[in-house]
Amino acid sequence: MKGPADHGRLDEAERLAIAEKLRQAREYVGLSQDEVAGRLAIPRTALSNIETGQRKVDVIELRKLADLYRRPVSYFAGDADHSEIPGQVQHLARTASKLSSNDLQELSRFADFLKSRSSIEEE
Repeated sequence: MKGPADHGRLDEAERLAIAEKLRQAREYVGLSQDEVAGRLAIPRTALSNIETGQRKVDVIELRKLADLYRRPVSYFAGDADHSEIPGQVQHLARTASKLSSNDLQELSRFADFLKSRSSIEEE
């Protein structure tokens, strides 16, 4: 039977896992801690503490972060299996996050073109 100390270690391990996923997701979308803290209306130090596991993230903050990072809440809560995104795709996403709206539309059209060209070549 597990005692309170065991549950405390499990809680801490889970908080650290969530913290790491939140940090990785923020970096993946190319946002700074200041930018995210501003959008959540919390101090940057609070976000830093969340990302290091020193502070628990509440449900409302987690929902806002999941929306901002375009991930389901379950990704951070560990309720679902989410495969890792390849490094090349992560690089593209980070770069694309800094493009203008017009450039993003152009990039999307180019991606559609490449996808259609690829499907034609496979036939």
